[in-house]
Amino acid sequence: MVNQGVIRPATESDYPALYRICLETANAGKDASHCYSDPEYPGQRFAVPYARFAPDFAFVLEVDGEVMGYVVATPDTVAFEAQLARDWWPRLQEKYRDRTPVAPYDSKILDSIRQPEPAAQALVTQWPAHLHINLLPPVQAGGWGRRMIEHELAALRNAGVRGVHLGVSLQNEQVCAFYQRLGFSHILRSNAIYMGQLL
Repeated sequence: MVNQGVIRPATESDYPALYRICLETANAGKDASHCYSDPEYPGQRFAVPYARFAPDFAFVLEVDGEVMGYVVATPDTVAFEAQLARDWWPRLQEKYRDRTPVAPYDSKILDSIRQPEPAAQALVTQWPAHLHINLLPPVQAGGWGRRMIEHELAALRNAGVRGVHLGVSLQNEQVCAFYQRLGFSHILRSNAIYMGQLL
């Protein structure tokens, strides 16, 4: 269990760590290195665009000079999706234009880059912000997850956000109890389990 660490704003120099941590936790919280043919695939979707386009809500956990976890968010999901449609997805769509799925999860991530689906209206009306958090195994105990979520929620509150949601993989349902202890409630279940909290 790691006791010493610091939560700080993410910077561009942290992008490689965001890609790595996202990959190493993208299989229902476990290492997904064998699930993707390109190690940047999950981070292109779930980590780096947040640090780039919503930097005020991107934080990392640094332990002894190494980034071991992150939490990222956007205060306005609809506006964020519009920005990615202009400034992020077109570049990736061109980059991956000729890519074909090779590894088990390639197809799903490539589809989400080529044809991003907007968040459900039922989510963004009451819970307009959303977040993602991932921690490597050495820091998954010791209260770091709670501290990082609380840090993010404080940043969102300070920005005047009234509600935030998150998605949990259907294969990782056991973590829902953790989010419930932090004040999140179940909203809906579809391709993932969605939970929200009013701020």
